Amino acid sequence: MEMTPPSEAISDALDERWPDFTRAGMEPLADLRQSFEDLQETLADIECIGGEAVARKIKRMSFEMDAFAPAITFIGQIKSGKTTLVNAMSGRPDLLPADVNPWTSVVTSLHLNIPRPPDSPAASFQFFDADEWDHLVQNGGRIGELSARAGADKEHERLVAQIAEMREKTKERLGRKFELLLGQVHDYKRLDDDLLQRYVCLGDDFETASAKERQGQFADITKSADLFLEAPNLPTALTLRDTPGMNDTFMMREQITIRSIRDSKICVVVLSAHQALNAVDMGLIRLISNVKSRQVLIFVNRVDELSDPTGQIDEIRKSLLQTLADHSGPENPCIIFGSALWANAALADEVGSLPAASIDAVEAYGSYADIQGLEDMDERSAVWLLSGVPSLYEALGERISESAGEKLLRSIRSRAANMVSGLRASSTMVSLSANGERIQKMSNEQVDALMAKIAAEAKAQLDQSLDQVFNAFSARVDQAHVRFISRALDALLQHLERNGDNEVWNYSPDGLRMLMRTAYQVMRGNFIKENKRVLDATTKRLTKAYGEVFD
Repeated sequence: MEMTPPSEAISDALDERWPDFTRAGMEPLADLRQSFEDLQETLADIECIGGEAVARKIKRMSFEMDAFAPAITFIGQIKSGKTTLVNAMSGRPDLLPADVNPWTSVVTSLHLNIPRPPDSPAASFQFFDADEWDHLVQNGGRIGELSARAGADKEHERLVAQIAEMREKTKERLGRKFELLLGQVHDYKRLDDDLLQRYVCLGDDFETASAKERQGQFADITKSADLFLEAPNLPTALTLRDTPGMNDTFMMREQITIRSIRDSKICVVVLSAHQALNAVDMGLIRLISNVKSRQVLIFVNRVDELSDPTGQIDEIRKSLLQTLADHSGPENPCIIFGSALWANAALADEVGSLPAASIDAVEAYGSYADIQGLEDMDERSAVWLLSGVPSLYEALGERISESAGEKLLRSIRSRAANMVSGLRASSTMVSLSANGERIQKMSNEQVDALMAKIAAEAKAQLDQSLDQVFNAFSARVDQAHVRFISRALDALLQHLERNGDNEVWNYSPDGLRMLMRTAYQVMRGNFIKENKRVLDATTKRLTKAYGEVFD
């Protein structure tokens, strides 16, 4: 076996652009990105008036914003759908193996939109070192120790025995290279499914596998996998961490999982709609709640498997809240219901291939969710919205903006303000004069004419842009009116066919109100966008004009 992984390029068919509907729920992150960009412009202005020392500091602050990538850790029991959910949030339905052999799952981090040098690896796999293995074998890791203290002696003994057995089988398979591989890092320029299978998901039948296949089985000793990917529709950089299922004794890499939690800004506990909130789940939630300044979200997955989503979801929510209150869990938790299966089906354009029961659940949940505009969406967009992924992204974005994002903005703004104060203190105030004469290059009349020209051009641009916005709004309103009348007429005809003209016919205007509200919201967003675009352009033109007026 080669000690250094091969450097040849591995085919990467995973970097596809996200469909447009995946932008739903991204508004908080988009607002945060806009705040970063606005601050970047301010820093650029400061750089222009400062020296080289200021420029170096500005570049460091700009890099901090570009590299801002808060980590979100997904935890839960096996079969709760963590990996399937992470795949959906990465925009790649088949990226990580979702049916992983429990002996071999590792902490897998998806680094989305992280700025990196061109020659950086696309995938990096870290092996356990000797001390970590010894700790696992001796006492089953941190959670093994806690289990022993809690009196779960039999479970603890079984855990230690199974980990020891796993080590012996791994050592037998890898031979003398087992000790040499511990602590190593394998990097790859590109990644594909076979690569992930070798390091993350272990095959079962090594006796019949070829020598080449056996050489590729590193999952038993892989501590963590880091994958670097582009996500075009994601406004900011993020790190999504998929962790082993904490109720499977073969997945006890808990000290690594706990480290991931401590490095994360937010933790998402993934539960299955079919499972009650049991002791394992409560232990995880308490663990996260006790970590300082961490925020917890609960994603109840697999609503697609509920026979009656309309009635069962309210019962599940009530039960979760009661259980959390009874066991001193997080107060006022954010609970989101959804289906990672639906999200991936929408991404892969395979909604039509969903099981009949799942499609029935989609329709039932759509009625229950009462989402505005859902009936006017295409099939994929509607299923994506019902999957809960947009709601999860929106909740994550709000928390990131309010915590880590706001903290970084405050820090950089404070440093920038101090920098400006320093520049003012070290500069001598001078008047715009030279040898007693003003160094204004234009006459006052020319300046007035220039300002009037800039104002007229800006007004013309704004009038043209807003005319387009209002015309589009008018067309959309007219279309909504036509559609409403058409639907009402169809409903009236059906009523007459069934009941004749002897029964009073009623038709709710709620559909029209919803369409009008949607049209207004779109118009409002476009109105603000066009105003900002013209004002930004005018600001830059005024800055240029300043150089034209003065020497």
